[in-house]
Amino acid sequence: MAKKYKNKINKIRSFALALIFIGFVIMYGAIFFRENQILVIIFMTLGLLCIIGSTAVYGWIGLLSTKAVQVVCPNCNRHTKVLGRVDMCMYCNEPLTLDPTLEGKEFNQDYNKKHQ
Repeated sequence: MAKKYKNKINKIRSFALALIFIGFVIMYGAIFFRENQILVIIFMTLGLLCIIGSTAVYGWIGLLSTKAVQVVCPNCNRHTKVLGRVDMCMYCNEPLTLDPTLEGKEFNQDYNKKHQ
């Protein structure tokens, strides 16, 4: 089975968006415990922490995105950002690399790890 790769920036943004929805679901969970004020406060606080965490992740990926190298994808001719040695195009999922030694090799995200 072929692995499905996604652009790193989009992956982190998707995680941050999921944190927002998880936070709202946790907050709505407080409805089931209306009689117990302590549980309502705990659920609301946990939901708020998820949303604050999402804000922090969005801020972090925004800063990281400004440091990413912007390239033109050879497949779709659109501008995309590359984080690390290898990444995928944000639009067409074309494997991209900035390392000439990896040109022509099969795409593997392990090339971004330090021990390589």
